[in-house]
Amino acid sequence: MASSSSSSSLKRKRNYDVFLSFRGTDVRKNFLSHLYTTLNQNGIFTYIDSEELRKGEQISPTLMNAIEESLFAIIIFSENYASSPWCLEEVVKIMECKERKGLVVLPVFYKVEPREVRGGRDSYRRDMAEHEFKFGKDSEIMKRWKKALFDAGSLSGWDLNDGDEAILIKKIVEEISMQPDRRPLHVAKHPVGIHRQVEKLESMLNLESDDVFMIGLWGQGGIGKTTLAKALYNGIFRQFEGSCFLVNVREASKDSKDLVPLQEKLLAEILLGKTSVVYSVDGGINLMQDRLCRKKVLLVLDDVNDVKQLNALAGECEWFGKGSMVIITTRDSHLLTSHGIEEDHIYEAKGLEYFEAFELFNKHAFPRNNKAVIRRDLVNSALHYANGLPLALEVLGSFLCGRTEREWESALNKLVKSPEKTINDVLKLSYDGLEDYEKDVFLDICCFFKGRSTKYIIKVLNSCDFDTIIGVQVLVEKSLIIEEEGALQMHDLIQLMGMDIVKQECRDDPGRRSRLWLCDDVRDVLSGDMGTNAVKAIVLNLHKPEEIYIGHDAFTNMRRLRMLIMINVHNPFQGPICLPNELRWFEWPECPPWIPEFSSGPKKLVGLDMHKSNIRVLREQFKDFKNLKFINFSECQSVVYMPDLYCTPNLEELDLHGCKNLKRAHDSVAYHDKLQFLNLSGCSKLHHFSDVLQSKNLQHLNLNHCSKLQTFPDIPETMKGLQRLQLRGTSIEELPVSIANLVSLEDMILSECKKLAILPSSIYRLQNLENLSLDGCSKLIKFPKEEEDSSDPQTKTGFPKLKILDLSQCNLSEVEFLENRSCFPTLTTMMLSGNNFTNLPACEQLHNLLSLQVSCCRQLQEIINIPGKL
Repeated sequence: MASSSSSSSLKRKRNYDVFLSFRGTDVRKNFLSHLYTTLNQNGIFTYIDSEELRKGEQISPTLMNAIEESLFAIIIFSENYASSPWCLEEVVKIMECKERKGLVVLPVFYKVEPREVRGGRDSYRRDMAEHEFKFGKDSEIMKRWKKALFDAGSLSGWDLNDGDEAILIKKIVEEISMQPDRRPLHVAKHPVGIHRQVEKLESMLNLESDDVFMIGLWGQGGIGKTTLAKALYNGIFRQFEGSCFLVNVREASKDSKDLVPLQEKLLAEILLGKTSVVYSVDGGINLMQDRLCRKKVLLVLDDVNDVKQLNALAGECEWFGKGSMVIITTRDSHLLTSHGIEEDHIYEAKGLEYFEAFELFNKHAFPRNNKAVIRRDLVNSALHYANGLPLALEVLGSFLCGRTEREWESALNKLVKSPEKTINDVLKLSYDGLEDYEKDVFLDICCFFKGRSTKYIIKVLNSCDFDTIIGVQVLVEKSLIIEEEGALQMHDLIQLMGMDIVKQECRDDPGRRSRLWLCDDVRDVLSGDMGTNAVKAIVLNLHKPEEIYIGHDAFTNMRRLRMLIMINVHNPFQGPICLPNELRWFEWPECPPWIPEFSSGPKKLVGLDMHKSNIRVLREQFKDFKNLKFINFSECQSVVYMPDLYCTPNLEELDLHGCKNLKRAHDSVAYHDKLQFLNLSGCSKLHHFSDVLQSKNLQHLNLNHCSKLQTFPDIPETMKGLQRLQLRGTSIEELPVSIANLVSLEDMILSECKKLAILPSSIYRLQNLENLSLDGCSKLIKFPKEEEDSSDPQTKTGFPKLKILDLSQCNLSEVEFLENRSCFPTLTTMMLSGNNFTNLPACEQLHNLLSLQVSCCRQLQEIINIPGKL
């Protein structure tokens, strides 16, 4: 029997990323505070206790739970660490969780040697001797403490004697950031009926055994196999040294070569982020056998449909270490038995019981804010047609939500007339109830965009004149799609239904369908010039490069074509192709070295993405493109000149990053009224941007690593739009006084500007600045003081919102700017490492300061009055 409770696996608990174990008197006010702040700044949720909790010798339940819930434990072994029974109990608990739950332990040896910790030498020997006198040399508590210290001291970690603390902290953050996320998986918004089935599954397991088990979980589509597998995984994964849940194996491995990245992902997750390069499926099999044969692992292969997938990912039990477990979900029970899984290790997922189906249906059909009263016989009819399938219950319930009894009767009558009453009929009912534009959005997501980011989908479909945000919201409310981690997903049965709707438009002739996405269909239509006025969108997203001949007139008859996306498509035709003026979105990375032709007259193109292409000239091609909002020519190495933006008055985003031969920005960029995002980062030959900047709606300007750029433009008028300015690695020598006109600026990045020597005092007028990074500006000798006089008495100065100030690795000889402490009321992090000043003024009025970094300031003699929060 599984020892964990299945009910706890159904909800994701907010775990800590890191638990910090330390001896407060040794490290709290220097290394520890810097480490804690840096971890949290990088989004790593860290537990650190308060001194009030450390009372008595028994570790508190609060700390016990924090260790249990953490993914990592950092033990800072300092000189007096072993003097604290509390710390020793923490080490025991941490090492116990390492063995039992796979807690990743990272020791830091802070001014002590690992051998001192392991062998009880020096201060550790003295401290342990005192404990032996108190508790007895051979007492159980001493045995536990000594073993825990030995085991923890034997782990690979970091030594810090007289080294740079900032560098070590950076390494620790990088190490944790590279580790895979071992939090519980999201199971379901309404986990109805899962607990009962998970308990049955758990009864099949023997987690105490050293045998390697393969468990099969099968059932029809929409029955909830993946949901059950996630719930089971959440309940037991911490009892294994490594774990991996591979979702949608069928969809991710349509080609046999697609199994290689799955093998790499499996190894990376189980081996906690250690990258393994796999060159072939057979090579991956050998690598898995070598790396995993001594490791207790939990592996879930979700939605398997081919024995080749099993042979490549979990061919034999002998691949895995003692006590390992492999769980396989599939719609094909024969696949499980043919792989040698015993009958008593195969579980058939069943539909929900009546009371469970009723509960799940009600959650979607009658949410709390819906007080509609519907006859019970209509509800029972809906439950009957859903047949206990969670997917059908969710979709049908969402469709009927808010409708009248008459509408319920009409909808259910459609199901009565269906002879087979399959789940597809239920799903189709929900589709039929959509508005026309909602159907278009739904079918585009089904055929083209499942799994893509919500932001990208909205941008593309809005370009096609859809109300995409509302449409997506409607589809989510009707349970036809879900949004997970910023991407739009849908059940594969719903996707197949949508694709089938498109195929039904013309079974025998893909050139008469509204959407094309299959490689063979696209090749037949384009190579043979067989397109018709019915075709609205073509999206071909290939995993590997494929050659498809597309002639000049391939799109001539597709006058209603609104979207053309070609990924990994190579066209041997050398001339330009002609596209219809109705086209709204054109995306073809690495396309041939030409700009496509259009018919004469106004064009409706909104998005143009030809990144990594060999196009050479960008000058007169855009004079009729009044609707263009998005241009992406990034990493086009042959581009020398920027297009004239006066021809594109509605342009909002221009991405030219990585165009290494671009030498000069067009003057129009500085005056464009609609431009919001401009990225010229990595344009290493760009020597001139503009003399002035007056793009009143510009929000984000990125000039990072434009290493030839020496001047930043004057800003003659107030710019209320710009929020982020990135100038890292440029050759700019000074900023203009008019930088103060960027009144909405929140982030200003000037890191590694090796020639920057002067900052104007007018930067104190940037009232909304939150982050100012000047690290690595080696010619910066002085940070300016606040302006003493202002011609305008209404002008406000200081940094009322500044949170992070990074002046590390500059050449500051003094920091007198800190004497006016009222300028920095919200400052939380100040980095001054690697400078030449001798005195640090009193900082006690910096009440919010949490991190002050002054390592490698070799001439620093005095720090006065450190704030209490540090």
